[in-house]
Amino acid sequence: MKKKHLLFPAIVGTLLAIVISVTFVSAAVEVDTSELREAVTTEGIFEHLQKFQEFANANGDTREASSDGYEDSYKYVADKMSAAGYDVEIQPFDYPYFEEMEQATVEQTAPGSETYEYLVDFYTMSYSGSAEVTALVEAVDLMLPPAAADNTSTSGCEAEDFDGFTPGNIALIQRGSCNFSVKAANAETAGAGAVIIFNEGQEGRQELFGGTLGSPDFDIPVLSASYEFGLLLNDLIDDELKLYIYTNAVSETRSTANVLAETPGGRDDRVVVVGAHLDSVPEGPGIQDNGSGSAAILEIAEAMSELGIEPRNKVRFAWWGAEESGLLGAYHYVGGLSSKELKNIAVNLNFDMIASPNYVPFVYDGDGSATGASGPNGSKNIESIFLEYFDEYTDVPVKPTAFDGRSDYGPFIEVGIPAGGLFTGAEEIKTEEEAAVYGGTAGEQYDPCYHLACDTIDNVNEEALDLMSDAAAHAVLTFAETTSSVNGTDKGQGKHKIADAMHYKGSHLKK
Repeated sequence: MKKKHLLFPAIVGTLLAIVISVTFVSAAVEVDTSELREAVTTEGIFEHLQKFQEFANANGDTREASSDGYEDSYKYVADKMSAAGYDVEIQPFDYPYFEEMEQATVEQTAPGSETYEYLVDFYTMSYSGSAEVTALVEAVDLMLPPAAADNTSTSGCEAEDFDGFTPGNIALIQRGSCNFSVKAANAETAGAGAVIIFNEGQEGRQELFGGTLGSPDFDIPVLSASYEFGLLLNDLIDDELKLYIYTNAVSETRSTANVLAETPGGRDDRVVVVGAHLDSVPEGPGIQDNGSGSAAILEIAEAMSELGIEPRNKVRFAWWGAEESGLLGAYHYVGGLSSKELKNIAVNLNFDMIASPNYVPFVYDGDGSATGASGPNGSKNIESIFLEYFDEYTDVPVKPTAFDGRSDYGPFIEVGIPAGGLFTGAEEIKTEEEAAVYGGTAGEQYDPCYHLACDTIDNVNEEALDLMSDAAAHAVLTFAETTSSVNGTDKGQGKHKIADAMHYKGSHLKK
């Protein structure tokens, strides 16, 4: 058995201050996972990470889901799993792709001259078209001042709102009532040269906001704006306000694939889906995010095969594509399952970013006791397996992280499948208390290279990877061998809505 990960006794007081008490729920049959954990090594994981790095190096330093670097990655995974004796399926799918090539520009050319500020006054909506437009601004059915309740403005929601609209003009539209895509489509049909959708104006709906049009169906620029900026523009319309707008983005449909590999045997009415996304953002190779999780579950799968483990329950390993565009690979997979196939999935284990350089070990808060957002019935039991492991084998305290919809468990919990997993942090800032317990640097991001070009193999923390991959191996084998129902009798709160929790930077989902 590997050595326990120990912490200095001097910080016990700090540990007690940050560790949340839990009630453990064990599997019906205790599973000895020591042999598998011993077989899962950081050396083996780094061999896979090095391959992912090489694929990125040879293909523009990225493994974005439609890139050759990603194709090389998923073919590598598929070949490894086939060689290990798994039943492998490459599952292709199309997905909407958006990447802003340059920051958009908005300038006033009449009645005065002024340049407005990107990410302060306005922002490019995902799947905006690309164009260069100089035109008058025309307001469309605005409700000013706004009503007391939000989502009451219907600006741009009906084609009739554009009766008399001058083709070629820039449509100034207020947020509210209907999807951004509906407003933009009505404007484009009316002949608008560009669209600015500004926030509605009630408390909480005044700041600049992000937004997505949902699909690459638009040829004209579509921008979001703050309420204040919308008011400014509206006040200038009587003075024949004219704007110059420039956008340059790639907005199109592309193809990618998931890799699914399952054990030949095991109960197919109690399937354990073990997932990690394999793609990166366009800006970098994504070796920590999420080469770390992808390489770890590949190493676990190979080790299970080498040890001759024939699990009681079928284990289906999954490497998701297009996660960075909105969990699209996982959504494609879950959306294609029949009712019976959905019912047969007992649990989803998710491993996304498990080697952050300035890490904290997080466990998904299955019962919602610490974060208020529980997973479906059974998620508490998954959380408990992880908590028992860390308590018994490592002496490392862990912290809860919420089911906030920012990774591939999202589509699973939306359909009621219990989920859990591990995470070591992204763009959030490490606290003084966390640095005292886990080391690292307070006041800096858990992963300073999150979604950047510097997310290379040098961005992987081997200590975190060792700790979390062992915990992952323990959970995978525990649920592969359990004779009990994961759901048990504990009931999830059933209150979580993934769509409300998603956060985007451009078109890329921020984890």
